[in-house]
Amino acid sequence: MIVADRKSLDEILAMVEGDKKILLVGCKGCVTVCNTGGLKEVEILASSMKIARKKAGKEIDIDTHVLERQCDREYVEQISETVNDYDAVISMACGVGPQFLSEAYKEQKFYPAVNTTFFGGATEHGVWEERCAGCGTCGIHNFGGLCPIARCAKSLLHGPCGGSSNGNCEINKDTECIWDSIVRKKMEQGQLEDLLGVKGAKSWKTARDGGPRRSIREELVQGNI
Repeated sequence: MIVADRKSLDEILAMVEGDKKILLVGCKGCVTVCNTGGLKEVEILASSMKIARKKAGKEIDIDTHVLERQCDREYVEQISETVNDYDAVISMACGVGPQFLSEAYKEQKFYPAVNTTFFGGATEHGVWEERCAGCGTCGIHNFGGLCPIARCAKSLLHGPCGGSSNGNCEINKDTECIWDSIVRKKMEQGQLEDLLGVKGAKSWKTARDGGPRRSIREELVQGNI
C-alpha cells in the first residue's frame, strides 16, 4: 500500500492562512490503513485546526468529508455540488488525491495535508516499512522474493557492498542489509548458485525516469467490453 505521514499542524495552518471556510477531505484507501487520512484522522485534524485558530483569535469554519477513494474520478464527483462553497479544500489522501481533485475542480484551491512516503506494509502495530520502489519491472524472483532496489540503500543488483556489518547496513545499524538476507535465504534453500550467474543489466525504461507512467487494461476500457 501507499504509506504517508501527516504534515505538521503549523505547516497545514500556514497553507490556509487567509482562508476562513475549509473543507477537509479524507480517503478510505491506503491512508486509512496507515492511520494518516481516514475518518478518525480527519476529525482530529479538524479539531486541532479549530483550537489553533481560536487561540490565535482567528475565525475558521471547517467541514469534513471522507471519500471512498480520491484516486478515482467516480468518487471525486461526490463533492461536486459543494466543493466550490469553500475558500479552500485540504486533502488528506496520498499525493494522487489532491491532484485528482485539482483536475476535477479547476476553480478551487487544494492543499495536501500529508507527505506521501513509500510503498510498503506493516511490520508491527504502528510501524510501516518500504518494500517496493515501483520500478515497473519486478524481478524479486531473482533475489529470493526480496527487493534490493527498494531495500538496499544503494539499490545494488549484483550482490552486497563491503559496508554491511553483522547483517546491518552501514547507513543505519537498525537497517538490515537486504543482501545479507537474500544470501542467507538462498543458502538455507540450498540455492546459492542462483546468485552466482551473471545477469544482464536491468532495463529502467519502465521506471519513473521516463516520465509519468500509465497502465491500461484494454478489457476494462469503455467501448472495448
